[in-house]
Amino acid sequence: MTCALLFRILLLLALAASSQGHHLSSTSHLHFSRFLGPSDNIFLRWDFDYEAEIITFELKVRTAGWVGLGVTNRYTNVGGDLVVGGVLPDGNVYFSDRHLVDEDTLEEDGSQDAELQGLTEDAEYTTMRFSRPFRSCDPHDQDITSGTVRVLTAYGLDDTLKLVRERIFVKSIFLLQIVHPDDLEVPEDTIIHDLVITDFLVPEDDTTYACTFLPLPIVSKKHHIHKFEPKLIEHNETMVHHILVYACGNASALPTGISDCYGADPAFSLCSQVIVGWAVGGDSYQFPDDVGISIGTPLDPQWIRLEIHYSNFYNHPGVYDSSGIRLYYSPKLRKYDMGVLQLGFFTFPIHFIPPGAESFLSYGLCKTDKFEEINGAPVPDMQVYGYLLHTHLAGRALQAVQYRNGTQFRTICKDDAYDFNLQETRDLPYRVEIKPGDELLVECHYQTLDRNSLTFGGPSTINEMCLIFLFYYPRNNISNCMGYPDIIYVAHELGEEASDPMEGMMAMNNVEWTPENIKKAEKACKEAQQTVIIKTIDEVVENTTGWIPDIVPTPRGPCLESSGGKVEPEDKTPAGFRAASVTLSDSSSATLRCLPLAALLFGQGALSWLLASLQAGV
Repeated sequence: MTCALLFRILLLLALAASSQGHHLSSTSHLHFSRFLGPSDNIFLRWDFDYEAEIITFELKVRTAGWVGLGVTNRYTNVGGDLVVGGVLPDGNVYFSDRHLVDEDTLEEDGSQDAELQGLTEDAEYTTMRFSRPFRSCDPHDQDITSGTVRVLTAYGLDDTLKLVRERIFVKSIFLLQIVHPDDLEVPEDTIIHDLVITDFLVPEDDTTYACTFLPLPIVSKKHHIHKFEPKLIEHNETMVHHILVYACGNASALPTGISDCYGADPAFSLCSQVIVGWAVGGDSYQFPDDVGISIGTPLDPQWIRLEIHYSNFYNHPGVYDSSGIRLYYSPKLRKYDMGVLQLGFFTFPIHFIPPGAESFLSYGLCKTDKFEEINGAPVPDMQVYGYLLHTHLAGRALQAVQYRNGTQFRTICKDDAYDFNLQETRDLPYRVEIKPGDELLVECHYQTLDRNSLTFGGPSTINEMCLIFLFYYPRNNISNCMGYPDIIYVAHELGEEASDPMEGMMAMNNVEWTPENIKKAEKACKEAQQTVIIKTIDEVVENTTGWIPDIVPTPRGPCLESSGGKVEPEDKTPAGFRAASVTLSDSSSATLRCLPLAALLFGQGALSWLLASLQAGV
């Protein structure tokens, strides 16, 4: 009987292990890669098991000394974690999980939460491969989150663990990318079409929004756009802040030429439904295999507005540019036609952020209960699969929260470490359903400690925005749904007189922006009634009103305790603790493997059950 029980347990363990579809071994191919540092002498590969919450890194550095990889924060490397390793002249390896006590000193963690999978050195490179939990129970380890992560790398020229600032680098990376382009289908009959602004003389101004209207590809039957990428002119890349493509309603009368998007001629601001967008730090983006942008039918747009935001901060003269967006499309159709919904704070003229603020929150509300009325047809449930976040230089974090029947339902997307220089379209780990009647709230977190005057919402990089673009299917006609607070109420709460919105905004200049008044303004903006503006592709506008609901913070996930070292007692709390999933092997071993989390947990329970059964005389 005991043998039969053991056989069953071993069989179940094998099934549990095989069910982990993306478990990474020490030899698994790592999908993602990036060069780090100012030159190409540091190369990082990584991949992760989303269910087990384990990430694997492989760092390759052109050095014969030690190498290190970890995570830090926006403001300082002090407190950042760094996993270090190297190969000694006698061939032995060293490897440890550490943190920065100060800018120059590394200290070994009490809990060793990284597992070495390989460490080699040849005539040119030192290569270190290891895995670690998304979140360990060691307070010295930074979390691997679903937003932007500031990856810290360092190395030495020999095996002396000494930090030298010239060999320390930080790069913002979105590590938990759900989809890799190599895993997506590329139709063999793909056609390329460029939407560019031709030979545009960039003005010698800090900020320019240049717009032109261009036709989409002319096709005789329905096609789907399945990919887009920026088309940037060499040496002009640093001037291009963002590129947006807006679909135009087929009834629109469009101007010709190139002009200021938001200048004297309002016709150049027509068309407000974004279909693709790129911003600084982004790259190409390929849609999931079941969605695409439809072109070629009577219901599809035939023209677009191309908007390019230039930031010529150094006022360079005589710069001509022909940047734009490259589209990839095919007659091979996908299951769904996609759309983009723009959410956030209506940028101009109500948005303001006080100077000297350690933290200031702005909110933009969207109410979907009027979508069917303004859409002119029933609106099916929207299935959101991706998003793009956008603020300017003062932005620190953004999130979009969904409410249903007056109750917070879920956080759709969030980035607590937003980086202005890394704005990219990102896939959600699962598809989010938005039903008519749901409310959507965008919260933007700003910091203005380096500013001594008000920051207003506006197009310039030194102005601010608070926007989130949701990529969804099936497409409807709604392009924007954004809110702004009653600025007269805000002015009155700050002790200022105002009888209309313009006076309300002017009154903000009279406020002494003490920390107390900054908090009072933030509270008033949240408590004020919001005007919600809903717009369609045909420029139909509908207004409604609403109130900002509270956001219940999303609790951090459980941590993974290492069995390779001491867990700090203050972090071992019942709310955030999970048993060890990985047994750390001796750090001198250069090739290690571990069982998946589910197999280990299952095995632990199964063996406990077996012992109990044997003691009972089974």
